Amino acid sequence: MILNKDTANATAKLLLQIKAIKLEPKNPFTWASGWKSPIYCDNRITLSYPPIRNFLKENMAKIIVEKYGKPDVIAGVATGAIAIGVLVAQELGVPFIYVRPEAKKHGRQNQIEGFLEKGSNVVVVEDLISTGKSSLHAVEALNKADVNVKGMLAIFTYGFEIADTNFKSANIDLTTLSNYSHLLEQALTDSYISEDEVATLSEWRKSPSTWNQ
Repeated sequence: MILNKDTANATAKLLLQIKAIKLEPKNPFTWASGWKSPIYCDNRITLSYPPIRNFLKENMAKIIVEKYGKPDVIAGVATGAIAIGVLVAQELGVPFIYVRPEAKKHGRQNQIEGFLEKGSNVVVVEDLISTGKSSLHAVEALNKADVNVKGMLAIFTYGFEIADTNFKSANIDLTTLSNYSHLLEQALTDSYISEDEVATLSEWRKSPSTWNQ
């Protein structure tokens, strides 16, 4: 869910301006999964633009406090959400940790990096939600560490039905600054896409694994 339409549209506008999100319905991208996609999102680009990364961290910190109160710890999901997670933790004045996809094979063999006390109230920060699988894998690791995961906040979600199902099954509350619907609305308003392309982009989200085959 999103909490504020103005914030959702403003976020989409900024991501489009710096090409953190690219829309190419006529020349689709190929994801690592093999899916053909008319959209590509790389929110790490936001880190190169101080006013935009400040906008993101300030709004994410505000939403966290409004929804969950001030947490004990912010957890970033490696690797895409480490930097934005640090910024949000700094804004809130709380500790930061990050969660690897799996435990290291050497050294202390940590999956969770940083000091984490049992019983801590933790909010997870993500940069992007697709199916939600990797994000929820991080939540599983935190649950094994005996902490209280209050919820997850991400910059953007594609809004796939499978992601909604996965988060519901895991009983994890997800909030995003913006989503696919608001992105298309803003992209059309700012003339990044045409009305015809909106229809194509909407069709992709209905069945991303089979689109354009």
